[in-house]
Amino acid sequence: MDNRQAIGSWLSGPKAAAEEMGVDFGYRGEQLGLPEEGPGAIAPLGRRFGAIFIDWSVSALIAYGLLAHRTLHLTNNWALVVFLVMSILTVGTVGSTPGKRILGLRLIAEGGGRLSFPRALLRSVLLCLAIPALVWDRDGRGLHDRLARAIQVRI
Repeated sequence: MDNRQAIGSWLSGPKAAAEEMGVDFGYRGEQLGLPEEGPGAIAPLGRRFGAIFIDWSVSALIAYGLLAHRTLHLTNNWALVVFLVMSILTVGTVGSTPGKRILGLRLIAEGGGRLSFPRALLRSVLLCLAIPALVWDRDGRGLHDRLARAIQVRI
């Protein structure tokens, strides 16, 4: 076998090369004991991005109208505070933010059940730092979800 094939090409990447050699990665969420499709399956990335967009928009509207005295340069700072508080309170109590609820998503603990309030607090703080949310595992979970032992699933 050619070494280039084992490493993978710059177009296909190492995962595609490993799959060609017979490695089975399974589906996202399989290692967590979740179904492949339907309710309880790992939330798709598009819906997750849509949910955070909705949540940030709501936070920015609240910040602009109520806290930043309709001053644009203060709005983003206050929006981050509103986003953090909204995320902690809604995920810690009902398991989903308004954006997640609208798009049919919720957060659960790794073992199943509701995410505890301390885990929701940890996840929300890490999410506001942004960098942990940009590092994903093979199940599509961000570092903030892994550290809080949370899973975003479909409702």
